[in-house]
Amino acid sequence: MNAKSPTPFLDNSLANEPIRQEPALPWRERLGGLFSTEGKILLALITVFLVAYFLPIDQARFNNAVHESLALTKWYAQEHVLLCLIPAFFIAGAIGAFVSQGAVMKYLGAQANKFVAYGVASTSGTLLAVCSCTVLPLFAGIWKRGAGLGPAAAFLYSGPAINILAIILTARVLGIELGVARALFAISFSVIIGIVMAMLFAKEEAQKAAEAAKQPPIPESRPLWQTATMLAAMTGILIFANWGHPAEQSGLWYVIWSWRWVVTAGFALVLAAGLHLFHTVRLVEVIASIVIVGALALAFPAFPLIPFVAGVIALALMATSGNEELSDWLSQTWDFTKKILPLLLAGVIVAGLLLGRPGHEGLIPSAWVESALGGNSFGANVFASVAGALMYFATLTEVPILQGLLGAGMGQGPALALLLAGPALSLPNMIVIRSVMGTKKTLVFIGLVVVLATISGLLYGAMFT
Repeated sequence: MNAKSPTPFLDNSLANEPIRQEPALPWRERLGGLFSTEGKILLALITVFLVAYFLPIDQARFNNAVHESLALTKWYAQEHVLLCLIPAFFIAGAIGAFVSQGAVMKYLGAQANKFVAYGVASTSGTLLAVCSCTVLPLFAGIWKRGAGLGPAAAFLYSGPAINILAIILTARVLGIELGVARALFAISFSVIIGIVMAMLFAKEEAQKAAEAAKQPPIPESRPLWQTATMLAAMTGILIFANWGHPAEQSGLWYVIWSWRWVVTAGFALVLAAGLHLFHTVRLVEVIASIVIVGALALAFPAFPLIPFVAGVIALALMATSGNEELSDWLSQTWDFTKKILPLLLAGVIVAGLLLGRPGHEGLIPSAWVESALGGNSFGANVFASVAGALMYFATLTEVPILQGLLGAGMGQGPALALLLAGPALSLPNMIVIRSVMGTKKTLVFIGLVVVLATISGLLYGAMFT
């Protein structure tokens, strides 16, 4: 019998060759693999598993913190999303759709007149009574249209920090010295933060300005005064719809609060007129929207959110009328909403879990916070700045919170530090800022706010202790 022929796909010439082994990768390269896309997914899965495995569901403090987190999220959704964020998203979308990049570059760009740019950015908070989250869509809007890093950072800090209502309330409740100090330091900080940010990232800013200079100028589609009228009307709606209830039922602020919905309706009428006159929305659509919203306001005077929501829906429907510019406005508004709102809500959930609501505890005991804020030491001022930067303060709520902390022994210096860092920053705010301008710039911005707030607290504490 003939021997079988060798299998054709076996290469016997390799049978006696030694098996080659690839050299082991250095440990640094192996660790570097953890930061690849697949490595990040693996780390995320491991983290979620460990959190679920060790979840302390039997501990009262944890269960209370979960309750506080959900309660804070509910409060935020009820008090801030409809009245604050929705108008802010529409304003940001309008900036992106109606305001040309050339106009933003002229007044807020890297090559703009520094006195004008920082003057506009640093005093904007006197007009915008917004919190650290509501200012984010507005900041994202001007940043997207080409604003320089310095003026944009100054605007980001000044928007919630230089709130004329909050400063007046601070002076009346906590003392004239603290109110004046808050105003002076906040205005100064906005300019300092903007200038330092621009200097630290000067190379990137120069490249950004050079790229913008290469772009052909885009002609204005309409006169600037028309766009300014639309933005002013939306800003008026944002401000007066959120006008806080004053402590005393007398005086100018109470009168304005009493008439806030009438004033808001007046700005809404200006906006509706602008849609017809400047953006060719049919008159019948505008009149129908006014009649429906007005009828709801008369039918439900105790529930102003009903006509407010109806007005938002009517505005969105009119923006779908086929006008290309209005469609772009709606598209830009939706783009800001879907990018910012989920991050904000996630940040509010985490902030509530860790710190709870004002007057309620999260995972971190409030006794720790109160004990760390006593006196005017360096540590107390640093802690006040960091804690204020992480906590979420709705507009004007920082004043009664500080009133309670001062009664518990908080020093004057840490009180000012918290006033300067708290309203301007929050954990949800930080998450969104990072998504807009990157990790490095966000960390520098946060660091500047915390450092400047700490220094101001030390100085003020030394003078008024």
